[in-house]
Amino acid sequence: QVQLVESGGGSVQAGGSLRLSCAASGYSGSNYCMGWFRQAPGKEREALASINSGGRTGYADSVKGRFTISQDNAKKTLYLELNSLKPEDTARYYCAAEWNIIAWLNCADQRRVLNFPYLGQGTQVTVSS
Repeated sequence: QVQLVESGGGSVQAGGSLRLSCAASGYSGSNYCMGWFRQAPGKEREALASINSGGRTGYADSVKGRFTISQDNAKKTLYLELNSLKPEDTARYYCAAEWNIIAWLNCADQRRVLNFPYLGQGTQVTVSS
């Protein structure tokens, strides 16, 4: 049974940084795409970034240059480094994943993260001005 568990959220002031983690377990197969999306109250989900098992990444324009996605294969953990945070970054952040070759091939399109079947419970990020 696949499990994704996020951590690392919190409250920071504008301009601050956070590193979110997503620990994955219970999966099989080496071809995957994992990523992050967020959802603020009353707003639609927004795909942020994605990475495949080969290290290919994709980013939304809204976070490119501020957020960085990475992974530690040995620890089976996905990360999202959030820098230069703004109040509008306040949201619940989720990791999501899919294990198949199609997801692996198309992983540079981070929007696909919104349709992945495996999700974590989310971690809250609150940015104050």
